[in-house]
Amino acid sequence: MAQHTDLTRPTAALEPDVAGELAAGLRRSRRRFRLEVLLVWALLIGALIGSLVAIDKIDPVFISTWAPFILGGAGLTIVICLGSILLATVLAVLGALGRLSTNPIIYAVASLYVSLVRGTPLIVQIIFIFFALPQLGIVLPALQAGIIALGFNYGAYMTEIFRAGIQAVPRGQREAAEALAMPERLVMRRIVLPQAIRIVVPAIGNEFIAMIKDSALVSIIGVTELLWRASSVGNSRFRTFEAILIAAAVYWVLTIIFSFFQERLERRMARGDR
Repeated sequence: MAQHTDLTRPTAALEPDVAGELAAGLRRSRRRFRLEVLLVWALLIGALIGSLVAIDKIDPVFISTWAPFILGGAGLTIVICLGSILLATVLAVLGALGRLSTNPIIYAVASLYVSLVRGTPLIVQIIFIFFALPQLGIVLPALQAGIIALGFNYGAYMTEIFRAGIQAVPRGQREAAEALAMPERLVMRRIVLPQAIRIVVPAIGNEFIAMIKDSALVSIIGVTELLWRASSVGNSRFRTFEAILIAAAVYWVLTIIFSFFQERLERRMARGDR
């Protein structure tokens, strides 16, 4: 009797144990691979910086002295990106609804917005908002002008993302809601938009990461963010190479950090879909 119990237990418990061991082995393999990649990165970057120091092409004293000042602009860079992405999301939702509208006036306004923004460079839009609008009596501080320009620009690109997300929601769900006599606005607010937002979140994450880099353009209108600080210090002390190198490293680290969180968010949402 005891032998019969011992023989039947593995058939019920062995498969989950094996699956768990395989999953743990895969996780360990991924961690080991990532650690090896990070080690190679560290060796390559260390060798490059060490060689520059050895041939006296880089000043470690300047870096240690002014790096904290340049790093102080990273906080403002993040604030600019957060404010811009919020504005861009609002404009993108409105633009996507306009692009899907059957009203020719609403559709024309949304299409003009997308076409105008996507057809002109971001730097031109920044200069126009800060330097050209005062001629019409619209004067904006540099920080607000930078946030508006970035949000206005990215809102046009994200309009197409939201439009695709709305169209990706199965038509049957909207028809079922309409069969229950739900008005169109309620269908859009409670049925379509929540699912569309879930679909477009990964793409919005990519846009936010791209915005971190494009936020450097607002330095041309005097916003004292990361690049502005690096340029001002580097140019005044004739150490532009070191100053821009610090700024580039900070932008790189910021993109790595937000890419990490975006990857985790995508995995979590993928589990929810499954």
